[in-house]
Amino acid sequence: MNKRKILVTSALPYANGSIHLGHLVEYIQTDIWVRFQKMRGHTVYYVCADDTHGTPIMLRAEKEQISPEALIARVHAEHLRDFTGFHVQFDNYYSTHSEETRHFSEEIYGKLKVAGLIAVRGIEQLFDPVKNMFLPDRFVKGECPKCGAKDQYGDSCEVCGAAYTPTELKNPYSAVSGATPVTQSSEHYFFSLSDPRCAEFLRQWTSEANHLQPEAANKMREWLGEDGDNNLSDWDISRDAPYFGFAIPDAPNKYFYVWLDAPIGYMGSFKNLCAREQIEFNAFWQRGSTTELYHFIGKDILYFHALFWPAMLEHSGYRTPTKIFAHGFLTVNGEKMSKSRGTFITAESYLDQGLNPEWLRYYYAAKLSSTLEDIDLNLEDFVARVNSDLIGKFINIASRCAGFISKRFDGRLVSGELYQQLCQTVNERFPGWRPDLIEKAFEEREFAAAVRQIMKCADEANEMIHALAPWEMAKQPERGDELHHACSLGIQLFYLLSRYLKPILPGTAKQIEAFLNCESLTWPTLQSDQPVSDLLLPAGHSITTYHHLMTRIDTKQIDALVIANTQSLTAVHPTPAPIRHAGKQQHAVMPIAETINIEDFGKIDLRVARIVNAEHVEGAEKLLKLTLDIGSEQRNVFAGIKSAYDPEQLKGRLTVMVANLAPRQMKFGCSEGMVLAAGGGHPGELFILSPDSGAQPGMRIK
Repeated sequence: MNKRKILVTSALPYANGSIHLGHLVEYIQTDIWVRFQKMRGHTVYYVCADDTHGTPIMLRAEKEQISPEALIARVHAEHLRDFTGFHVQFDNYYSTHSEETRHFSEEIYGKLKVAGLIAVRGIEQLFDPVKNMFLPDRFVKGECPKCGAKDQYGDSCEVCGAAYTPTELKNPYSAVSGATPVTQSSEHYFFSLSDPRCAEFLRQWTSEANHLQPEAANKMREWLGEDGDNNLSDWDISRDAPYFGFAIPDAPNKYFYVWLDAPIGYMGSFKNLCAREQIEFNAFWQRGSTTELYHFIGKDILYFHALFWPAMLEHSGYRTPTKIFAHGFLTVNGEKMSKSRGTFITAESYLDQGLNPEWLRYYYAAKLSSTLEDIDLNLEDFVARVNSDLIGKFINIASRCAGFISKRFDGRLVSGELYQQLCQTVNERFPGWRPDLIEKAFEEREFAAAVRQIMKCADEANEMIHALAPWEMAKQPERGDELHHACSLGIQLFYLLSRYLKPILPGTAKQIEAFLNCESLTWPTLQSDQPVSDLLLPAGHSITTYHHLMTRIDTKQIDALVIANTQSLTAVHPTPAPIRHAGKQQHAVMPIAETINIEDFGKIDLRVARIVNAEHVEGAEKLLKLTLDIGSEQRNVFAGIKSAYDPEQLKGRLTVMVANLAPRQMKFGCSEGMVLAAGGGHPGELFILSPDSGAQPGMRIK
């Protein structure tokens, strides 16, 4: 087998929040693939870093009254702690706020400038009049100009994947202050992605050499357009002060946009590793390199990695990625992760509850494929699958057989003629245990297919052990050789399964290595003419005393995990203080109304409603006319929220209405219910209530 040299990266987590189970889909997937390649004897380096620049970091540090450097150092330690807790083993976990990343950012920018691919021009930019700052695209929200989805960021839509500029958003608002932004001019620096050289290169790169998955390549063709077309827009790579990041050389008060230096952080992290481990950096990054470079990313950042990044590398003289592996998102119980339901689960809370991180690694592996499809963490299925597969099938093999080997045969497996019989049994009964299919599935990131094949083998092993019934043999002293053979067979099969599962269960694998008294579980490889028995432990091999390797999941642990994350809404994330606009006082808190009993409350029928239309009412100073869909019918409601909402902002939103309120004939028409809103008493200070995502029109609120 030819030895490969491979550099692998995962997307850089932003240094402004905790690692959660959604993040871990990517890092566990990458770690499994890297461990598999290392087990096969290839030279593999896995690097990552915290993404540390940008306005969010600056604002959070300001809020906490610490320096941005202190904030990112603290978050770096927290992130590395969480990754380590889930056995994600980086060769280097670094920071983009480093001299290495600064060097490559300035160098690549300089080369692009020399190539004539940097343009400077004035732009109309959104400005927050309350915070007195230009708003980065991720600090402007509004409606997607392409599909109309609400509450989308100013750079790209999470619903349809479209990319755009903040000024293209409909009904924009500042995510910093809530104010409606105004437009001001500013001089910005652009990477000329629309240049014919970039378009021609990207059209070729995205369609050849399998750089992208088929779904991703199709998406790129959609963005690039047909031959002769050029749908690419120039990329704004600068931001105005105040900003936490790298200053652009010879450009006062201008900084590199975080998305320019974030992927360059891959290079910075690897350069740092190279200096520490005496690795040749250019061997992996120079143009024409025969080494392999793979990026594991979420599908939401495909645009940046499959268009901007390779174009930057190509036109600054570096090699481009061998392949980009994009994956889908995580849902929990079939829905988006939710803090209110306790399913927005942080990595720290999972570990703090005493849950085994390898339960989650296995469950993710059993779900993951090479496509961009989302995966679902169904908590009930999670318990059932882990308990059935890992405990009931895999661990069960060792627990059934190890005790007899230790007590009856001094911890030694069969040797001599009994060993030859064992090898013959394995070759005749378990030809499907050859590594070919499993190895292919791991290589192609079809982890679910690999797990299915491994568990099929585990089923076969358990069926044989059940048929042999060593516990019955142990009752008959004259059947000692049969008992020795049966239990040795079970341990040998467990040994093979452990080698296949090691990339997924590295912590358990270490315990198994101690139990089986073997230095390291290597990846099983066979030539076409070799029998499966060549993968076994040697004749007469000695094992140690068996200790429990893994426990079952108790459903109470999962219940406690959900409760812990639900409670964290108030314990860890207190309600923020209201934003103070100029001349506005904090809202007054109204006294609690007279106490009612449950029967009184039960008379109120609250329903989820979708606002299908909202319009001004001619002649009314305070009212908007809302058309509400409550599942079984549509109703008209006149709501006194005109001072707080533009009708266009409300269309498509979910809200809550009192459905059994008697119709009220008003001057402007009949109002057939009431929408619920909160208010502090000041003009315009009204906030209609919205149910969590997943609620459907007509659902009753209890």
